[in-house]
Amino acid sequence: MSGVSEEIIALERSALDRWITFDPQGYLDLSAPDVLYFDPNQERRVDGLEALKKVVEPIKNFKGAIKEPRYEMIAPRVQQYGDVALLTFNLINYGRVSEEPETVLARWNSTEVYRRIDGKWRITHSHWSYIKPELKTRP
Repeated sequence: MSGVSEEIIALERSALDRWITFDPQGYLDLSAPDVLYFDPNQERRVDGLEALKKVVEPIKNFKGAIKEPRYEMIAPRVQQYGDVALLTFNLINYGRVSEEPETVLARWNSTEVYRRIDGKWRITHSHWSYIKPELKTRP
């Protein structure tokens, strides 16, 4: 693994470490001002850091709702193209709701596009989707 790969994966893990505890600031700090964000819970693309802040702000309200949250980052891969790096991985979120045993809370596909800006890697495009989502059928 190259130094850039290790750096990008470490940045992502640092943001995930905060996110899993309902602190979106790690991702906000990594995001470029012109970041684009796709989330399966949003109707359309989120354009720009200020809009992203508004979307993730309510996440802070979940603090304490899930006990012992943790995640597993699976098969992270970085492909570098000059000052752009593409990170792809799968993510599984675990935790306990109420007094129930630990369970899988979500399974994700993630694509993060990092761009080197003023010597620092920043996320310029983020795309999240569910792994094998349950699709509703029409009656």
